[in-house]
Amino acid sequence: MGAVRCGPAFIPSREDPGEAVDLLVERGYGACEIDFEGGFWMDWEYAERLGERARDAGIALSIHAPIPAFLGHLERGKKYRMAVGMLDHSAGIARSCGAELVVFHPGFLLGREQDEATAAVVEQLRELRERLEGKGRGVPFGVEVMGRAREYGTLDDVIAIASQFPWVRPVIDFAHLHAVTDGGFIDPDAFTAALAAADAIIEPGAPFHIHFSDIDYANRNEKSHLPYGQGTLRAEPLGEALAGFDRPATVIGESPDEASNQAIRAILAGEPAPDVPAEADRLFKPD
Repeated sequence: MGAVRCGPAFIPSREDPGEAVDLLVERGYGACEIDFEGGFWMDWEYAERLGERARDAGIALSIHAPIPAFLGHLERGKKYRMAVGMLDHSAGIARSCGAELVVFHPGFLLGREQDEATAAVVEQLRELRERLEGKGRGVPFGVEVMGRAREYGTLDDVIAIASQFPWVRPVIDFAHLHAVTDGGFIDPDAFTAALAAADAIIEPGAPFHIHFSDIDYANRNEKSHLPYGQGTLRAEPLGEALAGFDRPATVIGESPDEASNQAIRAILAGEPAPDVPAEADRLFKPD
């Protein structure tokens, strides 16, 4: 089993990168995903300082690009150009702070069949890569598995995209998979099958990138992230499945509270869950 690093889905201080890293270390985290889903908030100086402090502390950084930064557009109009610009900027920040990959959503069917949508995403990713390499921003990207059963972004869709490029990796969101399978991720075999599909196409030595939280769902569609223990998704079978792979893993906790992320981290580390003070939620909520 490779090393497993856990961390929250947002930077705990937007004012001071040193404070952000100190808080992550204090809570026992070894990873953190930079939260740009709602838009960019970090300048270049912050990114450089965050990267320096994170490297010194052994914190693995990743970036979640803004939600509109998806590919596979039908037309190369304003929304497409905006998405490309956002992914370009995300890659620049990743290069500046040393983030291991940029996570983005795979887009939509937009009236097409799955293979047509995949072909469009692949084509636009290839064009994006040419642009990024010309700027020295050729960082790894991660395509996230989505949480709605009848829309684009299934595990198969993500594997089909990532298999076309050595620099694109699947981002396995087990809460989303649990939702779209109507609670199917209960025993380790289900986790192992998803990880094996990713393991087959990720370059040697690169970590699995995983999103994890408990989840509320209905009709095989995600509704909301839950505090750990209020739903039916558990971390123990994930830990058992990860033990079967000689590959490190980065597990990003997307729980709505710090106690839940800490419980998940402790389970994967084989430790007892720590006591989490009430003020931890205030410290670990984005502004």
